[in-house]
Amino acid sequence: MRTKTITKTCWNIAFIAVVLMLLYPIIFAIFTSFKSESDAYANPANLIPQAFDITGYTRLFNSLPMLRIISNTFTVSTVVTVFLLLFSFLFSYAIVFYRFKGRQVFWSIISVSLFIPFTITMIPNYILLAKAGLYDNIIGVMLPQIFSASGIFLICQSMRTVPVALIEVAKLDNVRDLKIMKDIILPLIRPQFVAAGIWFFAATWNEFIWVRLMINSKESYTLPLALQMFISGEGGDAFTSGMAMSVLTMIIPLVFYLIFQKYIIDTFTSSGIK
Repeated sequence: MRTKTITKTCWNIAFIAVVLMLLYPIIFAIFTSFKSESDAYANPANLIPQAFDITGYTRLFNSLPMLRIISNTFTVSTVVTVFLLLFSFLFSYAIVFYRFKGRQVFWSIISVSLFIPFTITMIPNYILLAKAGLYDNIIGVMLPQIFSASGIFLICQSMRTVPVALIEVAKLDNVRDLKIMKDIILPLIRPQFVAAGIWFFAATWNEFIWVRLMINSKESYTLPLALQMFISGEGGDAFTSGMAMSVLTMIIPLVFYLIFQKYIIDTFTSSGIK
């Protein structure tokens, strides 16, 4: 009994240590964003500021159109997520529940494209969108991201768990495909659907390389792109503003998580019960 208690205590200590290591960068960014520049460089290891200073935030909002940048980031992430889920859902439904010529070929192409990194198609996409007049436009940022083989693969694998007989019975009763998708398929794969949406939103929110290639003007920046303005190779010439930008970049997804926390937890709980 004593051995089990010691073992449990050791595991708890290890767990707490790992959690603290994961939380430390977040805590460090938050406290450093409220330091003065001199305090941040003189006492980088001290978490608590000598005096709370919002100069980092004021410099940020004075040097960049932050409200526009936040709006751009939210718009891109939301639109891309909605279209990714929509296209992935419709394409997966056709692949899983329809039998048509070339079906296996389509699925093979999707499976193979999972192993093609976006960096390979990035330059062709850039050339096409630039010629279409979408350079330095958030529409150009969104277009190549609204269709994803990984999204189709995830949703498709979820739909394969739905009994085909259930769909066939519904079709015998002359139930339309849209009603089948809304009233039968979607409720059955809801946990996986929500999980995919969370993943798509977070990935799009944090996208940097593609945005850096497509966007030039500050009015079209997203938060990850704006962040690099305050970071230099030597560690940053506007350290507190860089930390303030880091806080703004992570705080908005966190707020949305807190708003929808109950729904997200209930979704994954129901997934585990099933």
